[in-house]
Amino acid sequence: ASKPTDIPPTATVKFLGAGTAACVADLCTFPLDTAKVRLQIQGESKPTKSMATIHYKGVLGTIATMVKTEGPTSLYNGLVAGLQRQMSFASIRIGLYDSVKQFYSAPGSENASILTRLLAGCTTGAMAVTCAQPTDVVKVRFQAHVRLTDGTKKYNGTVDAYRTIAKEEGVRGLWKGTLPNITRNAIVNCGEMVTYDILKEMLLKSQLMTDTFPCHFVAAFGAGFCATVVASPVDVVKTRYMNSTPGQYRNALNCMLTMVILEGPTAFYKGFIPSFLRLGSWNVVMFVTYEQLKRAMMLAQEAWTSPS
Repeated sequence: ASKPTDIPPTATVKFLGAGTAACVADLCTFPLDTAKVRLQIQGESKPTKSMATIHYKGVLGTIATMVKTEGPTSLYNGLVAGLQRQMSFASIRIGLYDSVKQFYSAPGSENASILTRLLAGCTTGAMAVTCAQPTDVVKVRFQAHVRLTDGTKKYNGTVDAYRTIAKEEGVRGLWKGTLPNITRNAIVNCGEMVTYDILKEMLLKSQLMTDTFPCHFVAAFGAGFCATVVASPVDVVKTRYMNSTPGQYRNALNCMLTMVILEGPTAFYKGFIPSFLRLGSWNVVMFVTYEQLKRAMMLAQEAWTSPS
């Protein structure tokens, strides 16, 4: 683990570091994400023939069932779109957070207020979604698509998925569920970035920890938990709406109401454990990698620019 460098990381370093760290985190936790998507859409009323027989119980049960019925690679369905999403998405959402936070802060003020931080979190969250929404739609479709060993494929790969969705549902189909997703990501981003920011600052201020791995780990774990609690309801609606067939729900609000009426309010926390396992572990891997990458990149830059 590298020590903090003297020079603060530049915006470019943060931008690239965040995208890369998010990809590393995605590679580690992708099966949990796929399990979460499957658990969230389970219970929608119209099972197809192949689906009727398969029922998922819990996270590990879902992963085991998928490996048994669809082979181990099914856990990584949609990984390419997932990584494309992280590169475009996390780099904006996390990498630009500090820059936007400074933009909203009063000139010369040392510490940003909580309101400023929340504003920055909402802004970068919404910016990221608007750019990266199509990658998210494709990722969810791949993860939700049950492919039995002899079954046909819905899409012949990631590029084909973008093309097919645009052809069958119009270009608007690629931006399906942008509003619920902006809402979700503004909320998650505040839950994650702001909690991480504040927790890390408190740990450092109270001198309980220094700016090293244990501190990043604790702050990231807390951030993952907060993010899951606030985001779970919006996330379930987002997954179902993005995965819906045209005409199944009038809009995201209609999707939410249908769910509450048919399945009761607890449906909002469907798949909470996989969501937390995923967001918690994702945040830990991402923030720890991000902090180390920022340092490594700055050290490399220093070595590169200082005369030998």
